[in-house]
Amino acid sequence: MELYDALRRRRDTRAEFTGDPVPPEALERILSAAHSAPSVGMSQPWDFVLVKDRALRERFRDHVVTEREVFAASLTGERAETFSRIKVEGILEAGMGIVVGHDPTRAGSQVLGQHAIADAGLYSVCLAIQNLWLAATAEGLGVGWVSFYREDFLRDLVGFPAHVRPVAWLCVGPVAGLPEIPDLERFGWRHRSPLASVLHEDRYRPAGSAS
Repeated sequence: MELYDALRRRRDTRAEFTGDPVPPEALERILSAAHSAPSVGMSQPWDFVLVKDRALRERFRDHVVTEREVFAASLTGERAETFSRIKVEGILEAGMGIVVGHDPTRAGSQVLGQHAIADAGLYSVCLAIQNLWLAATAEGLGVGWVSFYREDFLRDLVGFPAHVRPVAWLCVGPVAGLPEIPDLERFGWRHRSPLASVLHEDRYRPAGSAS
């Protein structure tokens, strides 16, 4: 698959998982792609926990359902109705979960390029996730990023030490297909903005301001 095709086809997958396991060779390739991501000072501050155990995934699913209900209770009217139709996870339906963590101590206390930007390591972890996601898309696999969780719960669930921050639970697995239109757009929660609405030259200018 061409890079631009993978970028276009990539989706945050929820309902499309088949439940089949991830082929070991494909898993090795997508994890290698993630591990080859650029990182500040070549710190490679990421960890990947592969979660296949059904009981662990059920515990996480139950936690996510609770957090979904918390968010749903904050909505009213059209927002509540729209959200009720949106599936926010595919934890049990996916072949596996991959929990991505950020370890700020991985490269020691003197990380080249991080002295002025404390979050540069966290940005690096997000680059690894994007690499994994695009590689999975090229392999014909789906990925769903679950964000309805409390960090302390997920840290304890997978055994991260206190200094490692859980950044993502990724549902990963074979899919029946990938939707042409992203779920949030298809259900009317949000629509993709045009490039021109976020593009500035030389200095930031609020939308609608005089040039």
